[in-house]
Amino acid sequence: MYKTKARPNKMDVAQLLDLEIQARRAFIDSDVTKEQDRPSKILKAYPCFGELDHLMDELRRVLNQGNSHFLTELKTRWGTFCERAQFYGVFKKLMRPPQLDKVKHSIAMMKALPEMFPSPMAPPKKLRHASEALLHVLESAEDPNTFLQTRPLSSPVVIICETNCILAIGTMPVLIFPKEDIHESVMYLMACYYTFHLTYPKCIATLLSVVQTEVLLDAIHDCDMTTSYKKAMADWKKFISD
Repeated sequence: MYKTKARPNKMDVAQLLDLEIQARRAFIDSDVTKEQDRPSKILKAYPCFGELDHLMDELRRVLNQGNSHFLTELKTRWGTFCERAQFYGVFKKLMRPPQLDKVKHSIAMMKALPEMFPSPMAPPKKLRHASEALLHVLESAEDPNTFLQTRPLSSPVVIICETNCILAIGTMPVLIFPKEDIHESVMYLMACYYTFHLTYPKCIATLLSVVQTEVLLDAIHDCDMTTSYKKAMADWKKFISD
């Protein structure tokens, strides 16, 4: 396992992670650790996953290790998906036409996505909306740590602060990224689900399954092919083909 206090060279770490992927994935995918404890234990063993580059690179290894262009292609597919989803959201009367402010537009998109691809399961009562399973916009006097401690889900979430964004899992902040990169944050969330081998929350499972198959190009198991997923995909395919 990679574990060091000194800040290592990124390329050296990436090479080491490439070499030991089978042993690492066996460790991560095992059921020895409870899911809610898994992220902290993995980050203790692999602190490099607290850096966005390494986190996204692990997504590449899990899905398509041999493709060095995977992340570039992924960003392109996500961009195409978002462009189509914008029109889809307007068509379903869930979104307004694009805003000039890219950050505000990205937040509006993330808030609308769970309604575009709805799950039958309602979010926990403490969540105001299913989109809160994806992101939370801090109010002026709100503390991010207090929010995380009271959040009813242990899944990955993006917290939008005044000047930047926090990617967190459960009650644990993992990393900070610039607010202007919020448009890519759903991919960061998916990287967390794959890297830490986490289960999708039921209230956004349909959405994340659609992203998994349409953007990550990762097929889902037959047992995960729910009625809501099939309907969401049928409606989506019909819209983009018309």
